[in-house]
Amino acid sequence: MIKNLYKPDPFKRSMFYIIFDIILSLFSLYSAYGLRFNFEISSQYLEQFWIIFFIIVILKISAFSFYHLYQVAWRFFSLHEAKKMLYSHIFAYGLFSMIFLLSGDFFNPFPRSVIIIDFILSMLTLGIFRISKRLYIENMKKIQFKKSILIGVSGFTQTFLKNNEEHYIYAIFDDDERMVGSYIIEYKIKDIKYLESILKQEEIDSIVITKSYEHEMFNYLLDTLSKYNINDIQILQLNNKVVSLKPLGVEDLLARNPKDLDSKKIEDFIYGKRVLITGAGGSIGSELVRQVVKFKASEVILLDHSEYNLYKISEELSINDTPTYSVMQNIRFKDDLERTFKKYKPQIVIHAAAYKHVPLVEDNIEEAINNNIFGTKNVIDLSVDNGVEKLVLISTDKAVRPTNVMGTTKRICELYAQNVPSKTTQIVAVRFGNVLGSSGSVIPKFQEQLDKNQNLTVTHPDITRYFMLISEACALVLQAASIGKGSELFVLDMGEPVKIANLAKKMIELSGKNVEIEFTGLRAGEKLYEELLISQSDKKTEYDSIMVVKATKYEYELLLKDLEHLKVAEDKLLVLKKIVPEFIHNSGN
Repeated sequence: MIKNLYKPDPFKRSMFYIIFDIILSLFSLYSAYGLRFNFEISSQYLEQFWIIFFIIVILKISAFSFYHLYQVAWRFFSLHEAKKMLYSHIFAYGLFSMIFLLSGDFFNPFPRSVIIIDFILSMLTLGIFRISKRLYIENMKKIQFKKSILIGVSGFTQTFLKNNEEHYIYAIFDDDERMVGSYIIEYKIKDIKYLESILKQEEIDSIVITKSYEHEMFNYLLDTLSKYNINDIQILQLNNKVVSLKPLGVEDLLARNPKDLDSKKIEDFIYGKRVLITGAGGSIGSELVRQVVKFKASEVILLDHSEYNLYKISEELSINDTPTYSVMQNIRFKDDLERTFKKYKPQIVIHAAAYKHVPLVEDNIEEAINNNIFGTKNVIDLSVDNGVEKLVLISTDKAVRPTNVMGTTKRICELYAQNVPSKTTQIVAVRFGNVLGSSGSVIPKFQEQLDKNQNLTVTHPDITRYFMLISEACALVLQAASIGKGSELFVLDMGEPVKIANLAKKMIELSGKNVEIEFTGLRAGEKLYEELLISQSDKKTEYDSIMVVKATKYEYELLLKDLEHLKVAEDKLLVLKKIVPEFIHNSGN
């Protein structure tokens, strides 16, 4: 109760200001009389003092209220508020002068010069009173807080400046010529090209980036800041309408933010549908679940063989209004899977379940074939048999000219999806590269090594990969699925490939750790460069971020025969090479 009594709120702030405005106004008016008469005030001039004081105070409080000066927190009083205070005084004293002139002899005897003196004294005393804590805080910030620079001006910058309790903002920079030279609160916005000259002159502790930038700008900033050993780099973000800071991560350096994301198209595809997602607890599957819920599916069936993963995503969705059903099953067991299809009658199936870790698959070839190929065949066959409207197969860049078993199994899934007699079911496959933060991604591994102060291990200096944020990739998967008519293989534009060694270097710079990069040699099934397209003849869709690959014909009966052979063959690799002739196995160093 006592704690709440001292907790600031708008009413308490206003009353505090009004009380002190009355006290200081009394001081300034009496001082104005004193200065006018050299502090030898005749009693006749004080006869109307309290009436004059009362009128001036009422006018000042009214003017301050009109200009919202009582809503401004003490520590945020700035040049902008000082101007409002000047306007308030002009209004109050101007109106008092009119009252004085129209009142005849009511205020006499009254020296008119007192009004001018009081105007000046009131501005000084009330202004100094309001700016005093601001000056104190700014001084304490210079001593105790992080000396920081803001990069970029966004709609949240002013909110951050007004609520910042950690940083002493030394300067604000922006790359937009329209913003340079203008002011935000009392800060003049400087051109980003002068950033380095400031860093040379001043010891800056922290950088706060307040708007979204493309890769080139993030990389420029990181390279520039690393020269001056500035590792505390944070990004302003908005979560649930709350502005907060998060450390700059490698995801921010690699995020693509596709410009042609069509949320309306995705919502039209998902809205009101029963959607089954296999591998729903995995990194890609769980994000697909979130987005399907976001786009208002009527029901979502979560299917995964991992109890823990299924539990995590189920718990996350427990506060959501969309009906969700958790099914703990393995796609390899067709009879169990069929019962799920019969029970829930999905209209859309998104098949994300697969073994994806290349070295582990190389060590467990038969298990990977059973799960990735025959599990996928089960999902496709049951979707067709149960009249599913659309099936979406999640594929990978490793399916292009594969050098490993994982990529080859996914290529066979693509072939089956393109050539199976699908009746009324539209089957589309979507191929993309690595997603940031997935369980098989190199980034969590690097982060774990950094946390342990270990050197980062990279297999080869020239190895490159495509990267995309999980949320971006999943949104584009749904968008591609929405335009598919059946038998298409879509490819997501992943941007430019990234050298893993450069990625490791960036993560070391961001961490500020004194570790190095170690090259360990290519692993079994690994290749230097991943490819997303087989040929340049692939066509664009209505969206620049999505392309479609020409279908590969494979006689369905022959494919079934080859798959049956694969199931029983002793030499699995030989049969994989027969089905996918471009498969050239890399068994490692």
